[in-house]
Amino acid sequence: MTRDRQRQREGAPGQSARKSGGHSGDYSGGHSGGPRDGRPGGRWRFLAVLVLPLVALWLVGLYWFDSLVAQGPSRDQSVTDAIVVLTGGSARLDSGLALLEERRAAKLFVSGVYRGVDVAKLLALSRSAPADLTCCITLGYEADDTRGNAVESARWMRDQGLTSLRLVTAAYHMPRSIAEFRHAMPEMTIVVHPVFPRSFKRESWWRWPGSASLMISEYNKFLLARLRIFLFDRQG
Repeated sequence: MTRDRQRQREGAPGQSARKSGGHSGDYSGGHSGGPRDGRPGGRWRFLAVLVLPLVALWLVGLYWFDSLVAQGPSRDQSVTDAIVVLTGGSARLDSGLALLEERRAAKLFVSGVYRGVDVAKLLALSRSAPADLTCCITLGYEADDTRGNAVESARWMRDQGLTSLRLVTAAYHMPRSIAEFRHAMPEMTIVVHPVFPRSFKRESWWRWPGSASLMISEYNKFLLARLRIFLFDRQG
């Protein structure tokens, strides 16, 4: 009996140690898995590090694009071989016809006209257009976007043997138009003539939802056009 009691006493510490060790191992193992559960948060941080610089770069680009959009009408009084109007609003056509009447050019080309519309109908859309201008106006029906406007206008300019033009379009549309036109006709002189529609609030445009949406949309299209020209349409 005495020996049995002695063995029990000697074995007790070992049993206690084994129990303690097992419990400690279970606790430690369960606890060590805790930080691994935070991996989704790490992915979000990675995405933030990746996306935030791109957003910042996009905003800087928007600020730059804003500087490219004219603040007011053109003061350039030079005479060019032709006036090219891009359809998209009556104010553009009115400006083009006024320039033609002022003899800023001998010819007027309107790009992107709907099929079935002739010069007489087009002049009827203008608030004031002298009938004697019809002989000097040519309509282009092939273009359905800004790139098409540039290609169509370049073809007409070369066919006519002309080397300079005054480009008439909305102020917010001018940066993309210039990029496309200079790419399509690098050898020609282009004078910009921005038009300011009443619906477009050039000053503090970000305060007006409609104008802000227009500027941001045009900025994105401008970036895509520049990227396409750089990657795919470079000449030579």
